[in-house]
Amino acid sequence: MLKQFFFRKFKENETQLHELNYLFWECTAKCNLNCLHCGSDCTKDSLHGDMPLADFLEAIDTIENPAPNFTVVITGGEPLLRKDLEICGREIRKRNMRWGIVTNGLLYDKARHVSLLNAGLGALTISLDGLSETHNWLRNSKKSFERATQAITLAASSHRLNFDVVTCVNQRNITELSKIREFIIEKGVKAWRLFTIFPIGRAAGNTEMFLTDIQFQTLMEFIYESRKHAEIDVKFSCEGYVGKYEWKVRDSGFFCRAGINIGSILIDGSIAACPNIDRSLTQGNICSNSFWDVWNTKYEVFRKRGWTKTGKCQTCKEYKNCLGNGLHFWHGNRSEPIVCHNEKLL
Repeated sequence: MLKQFFFRKFKENETQLHELNYLFWECTAKCNLNCLHCGSDCTKDSLHGDMPLADFLEAIDTIENPAPNFTVVITGGEPLLRKDLEICGREIRKRNMRWGIVTNGLLYDKARHVSLLNAGLGALTISLDGLSETHNWLRNSKKSFERATQAITLAASSHRLNFDVVTCVNQRNITELSKIREFIIEKGVKAWRLFTIFPIGRAAGNTEMFLTDIQFQTLMEFIYESRKHAEIDVKFSCEGYVGKYEWKVRDSGFFCRAGINIGSILIDGSIAACPNIDRSLTQGNICSNSFWDVWNTKYEVFRKRGWTKTGKCQTCKEYKNCLGNGLHFWHGNRSEPIVCHNEKLL
């Protein structure tokens, strides 16, 4: 209880300071896969063109005295579809900012690995969502597992990279978690984050995407037990409050940092928090607003979350620790979160 009290005070202080540490750049809405669980519903023929690099640079040039650990996370869509990705990276490094990418690995080969490193790539996240058959099913591609594995092997060989593998846990791959863990340990992976899938985008109507309450508890137990071993750093993602498993499945308690330490610039120039959050909560647009002014003067809906104390959250005894779960679970009329992790564990 004392730990939770001090952690709440820490979160209050962080919220008041709202130091920007991570900026997601949705550089493209195009993707070379058609994944069953895609929350963004990206396609290779997206109606949105890639955001011009000059527009993004103009936005980040408004940031005054960026934090020492400030990192631009380039995402999409699939960022490797941009032919100028290395140019983007070099321009970010010229500004003394770090950068990384999140990729499905399909286009990540040896030549691209070297060119990205030479452009200053410092962080890399690659998705692996099961063993061969299960991963290819979710990614809707027969060659995805082979390409992702190749990418993981290359990334693990570079000790300079802050590199991790992420897995979206669903009803098909939850029985494979131990084998996936051993597989990526053999590949030299040192960090593994596990996510669940929530009902937006293509995933919304597919019940195979979502864990039952028993399966969710199984996932928590798997992570808890895995963290007792030193071969690999395993974590549950920052997606939600997990009640009795808090501090057991992550390095610290749950803290939704969207709009507090995390911002984003979306494909249409919208200024937002995490890219997965309902786009009705955007705070401005780089075409008409200074990004830095927006960061410092808006985002009230993220920093004062009393509005989430509604629906099932209104009477919940854990609300003071949870504050309505991750804000990416507040969609539609926002009467209550579409997912409550703690409820699954009661």
